[in-house]
Amino acid sequence: MVKIHTVGGFSEVGKNMVVIELEEDAFIFDEGFFLPAIVSMEERDKVMTEKRLKKIEAVPDDSVIDNIRHKVRAQFITHAHLDHVGAIPFLSDKYDAPIYGTPFTMEVLDSLLRDNDLTIRNKKYQIKPNTTFYVQGKNQKYMIDFINITHSTLQCLMIAIHTPKGAIIYANDFKLDDTPVVGLKPNYKRLRELAKEGVLCFIVDALYSGTERKTPSENIARSLLKESLYTGQSTSSGLIVTTFSSHIARLKSIVDYGKKLNREVVFLGRSLDKYSQAAKNANLAPFLGNVSISKYRRQVEKTLHKVEKNRKDYMIVCTGHQGEPGSILERLSRHQLPFRITKDDSLIFSSSVIPTPVNQEQFAKMESKLRKFGPRIFRDAHVSGHAAREDLRDIMRIINPQHVIPSHGGRDKTEPMADLVRSLGYKLGKQCHLMEDGGVLKL
Repeated sequence: MVKIHTVGGFSEVGKNMVVIELEEDAFIFDEGFFLPAIVSMEERDKVMTEKRLKKIEAVPDDSVIDNIRHKVRAQFITHAHLDHVGAIPFLSDKYDAPIYGTPFTMEVLDSLLRDNDLTIRNKKYQIKPNTTFYVQGKNQKYMIDFINITHSTLQCLMIAIHTPKGAIIYANDFKLDDTPVVGLKPNYKRLRELAKEGVLCFIVDALYSGTERKTPSENIARSLLKESLYTGQSTSSGLIVTTFSSHIARLKSIVDYGKKLNREVVFLGRSLDKYSQAAKNANLAPFLGNVSISKYRRQVEKTLHKVEKNRKDYMIVCTGHQGEPGSILERLSRHQLPFRITKDDSLIFSSSVIPTPVNQEQFAKMESKLRKFGPRIFRDAHVSGHAAREDLRDIMRIINPQHVIPSHGGRDKTEPMADLVRSLGYKLGKQCHLMEDGGVLKL
């Protein structure tokens, strides 16, 4: 019998974790943070421990699989976003099982361990996208596919585990981008091969299943960014761009256009340093070779002093697109850094506000302060990294699974996916399964 344990990410957006149990063996897919809880942590709690994180419900409650902990043979990570990898440093040690991820993802994991001064005893393996390999169970080997897919960071995966009843594909998160700015296209060929062999269950990102569209390519975001930058460009103005630090393709576009505008691009903030260094270590970002990165307070202040004197010669790329307390842009909004935003400057948000009350509230507070300085503000030079309804229709037709589990959110996110699946002939409760945290589906 196959059992699918929906540990986290089915009652909220975040702390993603799924466990697939196959008789004497079990496999973990993702162990992530619930980011609003992390953002809301008091400063005195910034030294993270499993106990503290569980108290504020920032990591999955993996006690629901305590009775099968001894069966866990491997831990797989789909990609480098914190709602998928963030809890690994705090939970993985409890499982006598190695960790597998792509080179970029594993570089980010290593940086998280360093940031928290942690070590883990699990062996770690870097596996390139579009690789098929085997993991040893108690009495048999299991074939695993790392299938390249596009998203809003590098080297993202759909992961397939092969069982006697058919493949189980874990697809959390993804979009279908056939013209990515950085990296490989989705591996439709392998997905079609798996479909012919038979897919038992598809655990699928349903976050934007209620959005009636196809998610645009990253090339569209590149064009939106270009328009905003060129509109905001003048000979004497300051130019500030903020985006997701993990979005390496977006950073490439920012750097490319900075050079075309004859501005020196400077990165400010620890998270930008973290993801940029990971990309460079994985040999995936040659364009970052000459970019100045300041992460410590004195470095940031020194850089901003220099920019303040000749702002027309620089493009600032900084953290703070969600209004995160203590981020560079949030501190600029409170005059806590040696750079003053003026009415001649342009501020470009190559991002969207994550739709949670905490993010929306803190962004609104920051934006209100920024607007008092009178800069030109350009919002939403951005496209999503998540599949919308028409992408999901297409992927369902390609994979043609026997069972579907919508994931990546509570019922407000997963029920629209269930509606789509019903329109394709699946029966709710029999072939399409709406799950919650701590649930178990037996197939």
